[in-house]
Amino acid sequence: MKNTPLRRNNFTPNVLQTMDKVILKPHREESILRFHPWVFSGAIAQVTGHPAEGDLVSVQSADGQVLACGHYQIGSIAVRILSFDEDPTKQDFWYRMLKRAYKLRESFGLAKSADTNCYRLVHGEGDGLPGLIVDYYDGVCVMQAHSVGMFRAKAAIASALREVYGEELKAVYDKSSGTAPFKAGLDLVDGYLYKAPGFESAECAVLENGNRFLVNWEEGQKTGFFLDQRDNRALVGKMAHGRRVLNLFCYTGGFSIYALAGGALHVDSVDSSQRAMDMVERNVAHNGFDASLHTSYCTDAIDFVKNIPDAAYDLIIVDPPAFAKHRGALKNALRAYQRLNAAAISKVAPGGFVFTFSCSQVVDKEAFALAVFSAAAQTGRSVRILDRLAQGADHPVNIYHPEGEYLKGLLLYVE
Repeated sequence: MKNTPLRRNNFTPNVLQTMDKVILKPHREESILRFHPWVFSGAIAQVTGHPAEGDLVSVQSADGQVLACGHYQIGSIAVRILSFDEDPTKQDFWYRMLKRAYKLRESFGLAKSADTNCYRLVHGEGDGLPGLIVDYYDGVCVMQAHSVGMFRAKAAIASALREVYGEELKAVYDKSSGTAPFKAGLDLVDGYLYKAPGFESAECAVLENGNRFLVNWEEGQKTGFFLDQRDNRALVGKMAHGRRVLNLFCYTGGFSIYALAGGALHVDSVDSSQRAMDMVERNVAHNGFDASLHTSYCTDAIDFVKNIPDAAYDLIIVDPPAFAKHRGALKNALRAYQRLNAAAISKVAPGGFVFTFSCSQVVDKEAFALAVFSAAAQTGRSVRILDRLAQGADHPVNIYHPEGEYLKGLLLYVE
């Protein structure tokens, strides 16, 4: 086979013998030999035994070569690969993988930063743990399992987190009820897997580049905060000085706080969630900003931007939730991105900036850029791309799994 590496593995033979096997069709192993972490159902010739969803299975080529080991699941992705070369049933597997993820964050100065104490510790395939997300908030780890296999391993993961962080760890909270596949027999109820003595809070104040944010992992969206926008928020902060800023789909006000810290003349924050808007107000106060410099609007962001006067803002942030969570919604999502961006581009003041994003994984960079191009053309204004934006380094993309690059952004200059 061309351009594929020679494979060796350290799987323990007697362990493999106890696992059910996923045997691929002839010539369907190439993506696995190139370390793609998914086995699709269409590539499978046979499944030996009767694996339950979430069981560990070995993946073998048609000629019997052991290629990988991973969590079995029912669906188009039939196996999420945990290891290409060694036994994931070893006692220290979870510790080694989580420690490796921690060392990566430490290597670029995030895990022990003086002005940032929140970050993503595990980003699924990007950290070799498909189906697992772990976010860290000043001693609290919030995990989300996106597969049955990871959900079933949550106790082992919590135990390994205690080993990685030691006395620094205050709590481990499982928030998988909205992410793990609904299956009979799974107790999909969010709750604490570990609490240090005396720990009771469901909320904490974290630092991000010196800015303070209140995070509630029990009631907030996702794990409580959108950590992937850290670098893009910092860029907004640099460009906000002396400008009127509009933050659409603001959630708890991440971009708003950076804009105020950067010296914005005034910031308007818009979100349809009253709970989120209440948190924005608390974050503004928590950072000590003059309340007169900020206004909250609890309303539909799309309707709001359509109805504002022309040139009311010098900088607009467009950061909507995922418009497409599956390929069947792609066409409608692209139309929604086009309409939303056309409204923002048409309304921003001459010489203004638009930060626009898509977090929909099924919308690739090219499709998103084309939607924004179409939006710009619709307005007839002169628009230039100044920068292409992405998720932060604590959301790494496995080079063999380009699907992990889910956050796309453009910084536009509008004349």
